[in-house]
Amino acid sequence: MKIDQASAVVTGGASGLGLATARRLREAGAAVVLLDLPTSAGEAVAKEIGAVFAPADVTDPVAVEAALDAAEAAGPVRALVHCAGRGGTVRLVDRDGNAGDLELYEKLVRINLVGTFNVLRLAAARMARNEPLDGERGVCVLTASVAAWEGQIGQIPYASAKAGVVGMTLVAARDLASKLIRVATIAPGIFDTPILDRFSDEIKQGLATSIPHPARLGQPDEFARLALHIVDNPMINGETIRLDGAVRMQPR
Repeated sequence: MKIDQASAVVTGGASGLGLATARRLREAGAAVVLLDLPTSAGEAVAKEIGAVFAPADVTDPVAVEAALDAAEAAGPVRALVHCAGRGGTVRLVDRDGNAGDLELYEKLVRINLVGTFNVLRLAAARMARNEPLDGERGVCVLTASVAAWEGQIGQIPYASAKAGVVGMTLVAARDLASKLIRVATIAPGIFDTPILDRFSDEIKQGLATSIPHPARLGQPDEFARLALHIVDNPMINGETIRLDGAVRMQPR
């Protein structure tokens, strides 16, 4: 799909995978809205790349609608790249023998899975009103994780949510086919994003060497390039693509 003279919304766009994707979308000629938390660096980043910042929590329908309004003011919303999410650790039984934290589990699933559904449904409703362009009205790119298949110990809320995103993908693509809207998902492996900033260089190097080839951390721009290819290629639909250097995560 051609996205010049159209708008694109990137959630989690203030850093990491989202920011790299926003840069690529701007280079391709799209008007870009960065949707990220009010506490993020979204305002400064948007000014830097020539985008618009829309502060929002992805689980808040009113705030997401406001971000979509901002996008439509610049042109029809034809691309969504949903990168927003967060991790967190929950054990089913903790070291003291107590049952796992249900409240934290629900919070993380709400952000990563319910937030994905919320953004997808609202963006798709806008796209459905577009005039078709080369047989398409819009493209939605979601973000899962290799944790959907190989979640590590303690990742149960994150893995549950990302498995839900994988399960959502084909159903959403079938649901939106009559509206001429495609849906596909990227499942990244271990990428060099701010999520890893809390780890030492030694730990990050260990993670890198666990990847068969290339034996290094993924770069955010590699995610962005795949996202842009999905937007461009009309036959990619209903699929989850692993982007992981052939890594298969170990239990811990």
